[in-house]
Amino acid sequence: MDRLDVSTLVRSLTSEEDGVRKMAVFKLQTNISDPSFADIFISQGGLTKLRYLVLNATGNTLAYSLTSFSRLLEVDKGWEYINQDVVERVVNLVVTHPLVNILRGAMAILAAIVSHQRSPTSTSSPSEAFGFRALKPAIAIHPEFLEMLVSRLSSADHALCANALQLINGLMRDAISNEGEAEWPKFVARLQDLGVISNVYTLMQSTAVQDLAHPLLEFQGLTKTLLRKYRDVPIDLHRPEHRRALKGVHLSSNPDRPSDPVEDGKDKKHNPEKWRRLGFETENPGAEFEEAGYLGMMDLVDYVRKQELSYQKTLLEQSILPPRTRCPIARASLAVTVMLYDLFEAERSDLDDSKSYLALESKSSYDRIFKPLILQWSRIHLAGLQAFFRLWKATGAEREEFAKLVDLVRVLLETVVGGAKRETSIEDVETEIREFDHQRLRQVQMELFHMAYEDTWGHYLRQVRDETSHEAVSFMKEQRIRCLLAGAWFPTQSASKSEADRQDSKLSQAPSFRYVKLSHNRRYLHYGDFDIKGDKDPELDSLPEKLDLAIVSSVASNITTKTPTSAHSHSSNATLKNVPQSSTTQITIHGYLPASVTPPPETPHPAAQQRGRSDSRSTERSATKSAVSHCNKTEIPLLILHPITHSLASEWLDGLLMLLAHQPLTSETKRLTSLLAEYGMKIRLMNVNLDQGGPDEDNYPHVPSRDGLDEDYYYDMGGT
Repeated sequence: MDRLDVSTLVRSLTSEEDGVRKMAVFKLQTNISDPSFADIFISQGGLTKLRYLVLNATGNTLAYSLTSFSRLLEVDKGWEYINQDVVERVVNLVVTHPLVNILRGAMAILAAIVSHQRSPTSTSSPSEAFGFRALKPAIAIHPEFLEMLVSRLSSADHALCANALQLINGLMRDAISNEGEAEWPKFVARLQDLGVISNVYTLMQSTAVQDLAHPLLEFQGLTKTLLRKYRDVPIDLHRPEHRRALKGVHLSSNPDRPSDPVEDGKDKKHNPEKWRRLGFETENPGAEFEEAGYLGMMDLVDYVRKQELSYQKTLLEQSILPPRTRCPIARASLAVTVMLYDLFEAERSDLDDSKSYLALESKSSYDRIFKPLILQWSRIHLAGLQAFFRLWKATGAEREEFAKLVDLVRVLLETVVGGAKRETSIEDVETEIREFDHQRLRQVQMELFHMAYEDTWGHYLRQVRDETSHEAVSFMKEQRIRCLLAGAWFPTQSASKSEADRQDSKLSQAPSFRYVKLSHNRRYLHYGDFDIKGDKDPELDSLPEKLDLAIVSSVASNITTKTPTSAHSHSSNATLKNVPQSSTTQITIHGYLPASVTPPPETPHPAAQQRGRSDSRSTERSATKSAVSHCNKTEIPLLILHPITHSLASEWLDGLLMLLAHQPLTSETKRLTSLLAEYGMKIRLMNVNLDQGGPDEDNYPHVPSRDGLDEDYYYDMGGT
C-alpha cells in the first residue's frame, strides 16, 4: 500500500460514519503487521486515532481496533501510547464484555504490555507502565479480573484460550522476576486457587494442544521455574512460616504427652525422639531439607494435611516395631520429592525448553515434549510416597536399606510416570503405581541395570558375551558327545507298543532293548539288541553291530511340544511340525548305504517322516568321500532310537547333530547353553580369579567326607 492509501486510511478512522470507520480499521488489521507500513501509519498520525477507537468504539469496530493495536505492539511500535487509560479500558473489557472477538484483542494487548521489556535506549514511558505493575491499579478496580481471566481457559475458542494463557504466563513470569520473595508466592497461590492448574492440565491433554502448543509449553517451563524457586529456598527455622510448617507436621502426628512426672525445680523436657519418631534421621530436622529445600517441606506438609488419619495410623503401627524396621516417613517424603524433581527435569533452563519449539511442528513430538503430569505434582508425590510405604512393608526393609528402597521407588516412578503418554489420566497413573508388584518392579530394575551396563560397556560386553557363548557351546558339545561315549539303553519299537499291539503285529518275540554306544575314536556307533537290560552295561567289543558315521547324511526326530518328564524343560518344535503329542519320541539316523550292505529291516514310524533335516558336509571326515562314492543315491534310515525321557532324547539328538558339526535343536540344550553363557558372563564381570580373593590355605572351608557314598547322584543344573 502506497503513501496516498495510508493517508486515506488514516482519514477514514475519524469518519462520522461507523461503516467507514469499521472498513478502515478492518483493512488496517491486515496490514499493520508490516513494519514499513506501521512506520508510515504512525508518521501520518494514525496511532492517536487508533487509540481513540480503542477507548471509545464498540462492536466490530472495537474488535478490529484492538486487533490492530495488538499487532502494532507485536512489531515493537506504539509503546509510547500505552497509558493507564488504555490499561483500564482493556481490563474492563476482559471483565465485562462477552464477545469473543473483542476478548481476543483485549487479552493480546494485555499480554504484550505485561511481557514487554523496556530497553535502556527506549524513549517510551517509565517502566511502571509495563509488567505486572501496570495492571495492578486496574485489577484493584476490577478484583474479579483474575477469576474471569482463568475462566477464559475453558472457552471453546482456541485463539481466546491461547491469548488468555499468554497473559497468565506473562503475569506469572513478571511476578516471579520482579516481585518480592513474599509477594510472588501469594500471587501464584491465588492463581492456583482459581483453578489455573486444572484448566491448563485439561488443555494439555486435549486435542487443542496443537493450537495452544506455544503458550502451553511456556506454562510448563514456568512450572519448572516455580519448582526451582521453591527448591532453592533453604529451610530456616528462625523464619516463622518454616517453623509453623514443621510444628504442624509434629502436632498432626498426635504426639503423646510425657508420662513421667516433672521433678520440682526442673523445666518440662521435650521428647528425645520427637523428630526421629516422624522419620527424620536426627533431632535437627532443618538440616535434612538441604537437598529438597522448601519444596520438600511443602510436599511433606501437603501429605500430612491431606492424609492426616493415615499419617497417624502409620506412626501408631510403627511404634510397636523395632526402630530399625520402621519406615522413616519424613525421609521417604523428601526422597520422593527429589525423585520427581529429577524425573521432570526441573533443572532444565528456559532456553532448553525454548529449543523444543522447533519440534512442535511434528504432532508425534507432543508426547515427548508435553508432560501434563507435572501439573499433578502433589497427587503423584502422594502416590509415590504410599508406594514407598507399601514396598517397605512388602520387602521387609530396614533402615540400613533405605537407599535400596529409594532406587526401587525411583524405578517405579520412571516406569509409570516417565512412560505415561500425554493423554494418560492421573487416575490411571495412580492406579498403576498402587498395583505395581514389587517382584515385577525388581525385574524392571534389573533390565534397566543391564541397559545401563550396555550403554557404558556395550562394546566390551559384546566381546565378552561372544567369548562366553562360544565357550558354552563348546562345553555343551563335549558334554553331549560324552553322553554318547557313555552309552545308553533304548527300548525297541516293539517294546514301546502295548501288549495287544505286539500280539497283533507278531513282534512279541523280538528283542525289547537296544544298547548304543559311541566308539572311543568317535567314528562309529556300536549297538546291539537284548531281551533284558543287564545290571552292567555291555562292553563296546561285545556289541555286534556298528554304524560308520561317515555315511550318515542327517539325523531327524519327532520330539513333541510337551514332555511329561521335566516341568522345567521346553522341547524344541523345530525338528518336527504338526506331530501328535501322543506319538512316541523317536530319533532316526539317515544315510546312504554301500550297495553291498543290506538295509536294516526296521522302518521308521510314519510320524517320523516329518522332520527338519540338516545335510552333513562331505568334508566332515576324511572317509566320507570314499564311502559316499560307492553308496546308493536313495537315503534310507540306518538306525532308529526310542528314548524314554526328554533328557535322553535331547542328549542323543543334539549329541549326534553336534558330532556331525550341526547346530543343536532341542530347547533343553539351548537352555543349558544359555545358562552356562550367563554364568560365565557374571563370573567375568565379577573378575573372579582362583589366585585372587580366595581364603588362605589354613582357612579353606571344611569339605564334607564322602565316606559311605556311592556314585548314585546327579547334579541339578538350572532346575532340570
